[in-house]
Amino acid sequence: MNDRPPRPQRAEPREIVELKELKTTQPELASAVDMQVALVDMQRRVQSRVPLPWFQADPEWLRAQQAAGRPLVRFTDIPLDWTDFRLTFRQTADILRRFDALDSAEHQQIVALARDGNALQPLVERWYAATSGVDGADPRQRAPEGAPPNLDQVLVLAMRPFLARCAEVLMQRAELATWQHGHCPCCGWEPEFAVIVPTGERRLICGRCLAQWGFGAFTCPFCANDDRALITSFATRDGRYRVYACDVCRRYLKAYDARHASRPVMVSVDAIATLPLDAAAMQRGYVG
Repeated sequence: MNDRPPRPQRAEPREIVELKELKTTQPELASAVDMQVALVDMQRRVQSRVPLPWFQADPEWLRAQQAAGRPLVRFTDIPLDWTDFRLTFRQTADILRRFDALDSAEHQQIVALARDGNALQPLVERWYAATSGVDGADPRQRAPEGAPPNLDQVLVLAMRPFLARCAEVLMQRAELATWQHGHCPCCGWEPEFAVIVPTGERRLICGRCLAQWGFGAFTCPFCANDDRALITSFATRDGRYRVYACDVCRRYLKAYDARHASRPVMVSVDAIATLPLDAAAMQRGYVG
């Protein structure tokens, strides 16, 4: 007879707890919350298996990258296990399809890429080279021509657990504290979100690897417009979230105000909580 007490259940991650609470307080966001919970749960499991990368770069190369405003993570630096990545890529597409973020035909195209090991690896390498800017390419370029429309989104989400490990290591480097560009110092991607820290500084958060870096509060990260008269800013009633919208390029960026908050920024939670702000910004003619 086994008299051992049952093993206690492992506590849920804070992000999952916050997402479930958000679903209760804002039931109109239920479907978006459920999709985010599935993505976060999958990404956390993958990231727990990804080893921390070891960066061995020539100091002169690092200085040259910094001086040119080019990020530091080369494709060969990413700790990619291709078996793990193919599974993550396919599961990401499955989750997006389950919540109608992909249509059936596009989902089938993307899953077919995951099954064809000979096609996926060179595609991912070319996509990262084109979108990172590490080698001087224009990082605004996206997925290859003729690719499924939402392949870009699937690649960003599937690469996140691997690139986030790179960001964990690199963002501890002192020289990155001086980075003053609108794109990520690690992987070159655009900011997806921002946070206003207790000191009042605005920090941008990469949409691909989740690295954070300081940036002018009223400078547009997308076009470098720093004329405060041409930056429109508006906030939620409780002041928790804010939108910075540029009247030059018509892009906008959402931010979490952590100055009087009870928790740190959580992009997976805050990006969903602020979906009504996206609608408000788009109604004013701005694009994300």
